[in-house]
Amino acid sequence: MLNRRSLLSRAGLAAGALAMGVSFGAGSAQAQESYLLTTASTGGTYYPVGVALATLVKVRLQNSNGIDMSAISSAGSGENIKLLREGEAHFAILQGLFGAYARTGTGPIASDGPQENLRSITMLWPNVEHFVIRSSFVDTGTISDMGALEGRAVSLGAQNSGTIGSNRTILGNLGIDIDTFYELVYAGYNPSADALQNGQIDAMSTPAGAPVTAVSRVFAAMGSDATLLSFTDEQIVEANGDFGSLWVAYNVPAGTYPGVDSDIQTIAQPNFLAVSADVPEETVYLITKTIFENLDFLRNIHPATSEMSLQTALGGLPLPLHPGALRYFEEAGLTIPDALRP
Repeated sequence: MLNRRSLLSRAGLAAGALAMGVSFGAGSAQAQESYLLTTASTGGTYYPVGVALATLVKVRLQNSNGIDMSAISSAGSGENIKLLREGEAHFAILQGLFGAYARTGTGPIASDGPQENLRSITMLWPNVEHFVIRSSFVDTGTISDMGALEGRAVSLGAQNSGTIGSNRTILGNLGIDIDTFYELVYAGYNPSADALQNGQIDAMSTPAGAPVTAVSRVFAAMGSDATLLSFTDEQIVEANGDFGSLWVAYNVPAGTYPGVDSDIQTIAQPNFLAVSADVPEETVYLITKTIFENLDFLRNIHPATSEMSLQTALGGLPLPLHPGALRYFEEAGLTIPDALRP
């Protein structure tokens, strides 16, 4: 169980290690509001994008408006919902799937019930599913090849992470109960990449915005000995199950990863920025405005944010908008669906 002191320590380390070249003068104003943004493991996309968001807030809003933010790593969406619920964090990057669980009180958080204190700010980028398998097990090159790994060691995410939650749903809808079918190795993205290269596991899944650092490392080291699995249109429908169209087809262009010389059709769900409802409206308004007025800053930090825009901001959001975000989007001229109104 993480306490507030340990979270603040981790936030300090994150801000110190990844300030991205931004420094603050001795005359900087004392922050009146300090917030934590919880992300996921450092080898994926959530963490660097979270650090970019926090740095942007710090640069643009700390001196002028007394709003400070720090990003911390975590086990991912499952832990993030818990941290928001318990007041240990104020903002979080979440998978769309876990946002749907939070709204309805289902899935892995069924025992906690609907998370009525959570709100959306904006869709960030598509969370692209990357199922990477040792090529010696490949038959079709599609997700069905995960069925060749019965009893084998695979890494499908850390415990209580959004990664393992989405993998449990996707593969479960395809007829594979991951808890009984595989020997699960609970690891983050970079440790999973190391384990695949070292022969300790035979497959890994690392959903994140492409390109994923851990996946790039695997293909750079293993070449044709690793395969990124694709999804057929029929498999996409099957993988969604009762969620309808939460996951949609996503094309990973040739050359995205070393040695992967053809396009791969996989699937993706939305990642979005969530916030506690009790964060002041004006604070969320200013943060939302700052994000959309500084998209070039974010795009220079991580290519996943290149898909962020006002036109895509509301796409797939599973939770109602925070009043501050709603106010900004209405001012920007967006039509707000009734389902997203608080």
